[in-house]
Amino acid sequence: MSSLRSNRSFLRLFVGRLTTNAGDSLYYVAAMWLVWELTHDPFYTGIAGFLTQAPNAAQFLVGPLVDRWQLRRVLVAAQATQAVLVLAVPLAAFTGHLSPWVVLAVMPLLAAVDQFTSPAQTAALPLVVDDEELTTANSLYATTSRAADTVFNALSGVLVAAVGAVALYLVDAVTFLAATLLFLGLRLDDETDDPTGADDTESTVSAFEQYRRELAVGSSYLRGSVLVVVVVGAMAVNFTGAATMAVLPAFAASFDGASSYGLLAAALSVGTLVGTAGVSLVDDVPYGSLGPACLVASGVTFAGVALVDWFPATLGLLALAMLPMGVFNVLFQSLLQSGVDDELLGRVSSLVGSGTAVTMPLGSLAGGAVAGWLSPAGLILVQACAVSVLGVAFGLHSRFRALPPVGEVDETVLDLGEQRTERGDDRTVETAD
Repeated sequence: MSSLRSNRSFLRLFVGRLTTNAGDSLYYVAAMWLVWELTHDPFYTGIAGFLTQAPNAAQFLVGPLVDRWQLRRVLVAAQATQAVLVLAVPLAAFTGHLSPWVVLAVMPLLAAVDQFTSPAQTAALPLVVDDEELTTANSLYATTSRAADTVFNALSGVLVAAVGAVALYLVDAVTFLAATLLFLGLRLDDETDDPTGADDTESTVSAFEQYRRELAVGSSYLRGSVLVVVVVGAMAVNFTGAATMAVLPAFAASFDGASSYGLLAAALSVGTLVGTAGVSLVDDVPYGSLGPACLVASGVTFAGVALVDWFPATLGLLALAMLPMGVFNVLFQSLLQSGVDDELLGRVSSLVGSGTAVTMPLGSLAGGAVAGWLSPAGLILVQACAVSVLGVAFGLHSRFRALPPVGEVDETVLDLGEQRTERGDDRTVETAD
């Protein structure tokens, strides 16, 4: 931990991520509640969830670009662009043109630009910390990010009730500008004299063809791996999870409106925070047994959220449901970073991100569409069943069950790339150049 505190590149990356996460917490609560406030219809919050999540499904297209471009420039450009976009809503309100359609139009634009941030941060972390520090760094990332989420999700509900959702858009613009300044001073090992990050093959191979080949390399490297098992399972759970999040404003409205929505969002973060903070206590447990246990425990507790009709208990159970999910997700991120070749990490992480997110936009639409006859509590119960079933399925899957602790994971364990060739599989991985 002391080496991380003295690592200036890590600190800039860390504080920049923390700043944007805090602002994003304010923005998400403000945006979803503003749509609900303008329409009072869960169908529109379902559309809002769809528009926010849809760009995630295309994140795999970003991976090859992130692997080729200088990561510092990607991070700076993404934050600066988002700072400009988020100001559209306050401007519309100031000029008297605010409508749900303005809010909905901004959502996919912000989400599309943000697709560059996550894979860039994922790819940058191994460049600034040693391999043996990755789990600690990821846990610190997740813990402090969730701490910020907890504070600012709760605060956002209070602020929305006190000063209105539009004011939080201005705060979010400030956080994006602050992150831009932090990333401007970041220095990474991928920086060269070539500002485009292009190699010698650019003179003979078109940019599009090179992009296509690099994307194919990432796909071929990943295909057949046990990581695909996780992606397929996450697709089902994320569908139901997105449906639940789409109707969360309506669920909060049945209690005490905007402040309850902020508290529910804070409870989600509290549970994840506790889970990520304690991940170092279990990182030596085989992931193949810990992962299924986490999911089943989470599913059972989600059922309690759906069935208990007392707001304090709802908050507590929601936090408890997210605790094992926090453990599962942080360790999975470390598993990716430990097992995947550094040169392919950007595109592989974006492929995994796209795969796990592809069903979320449809889930948001479905949640809004069925909200008229299935209550928000009913949708939470569906989510509980989906998470529990996935935990059981992972526990029964022989390749997942055989996964060791994340610190012992490598390409052979995950069955990535050339490791398939070594065992006689004829699906080989091309080179990018």
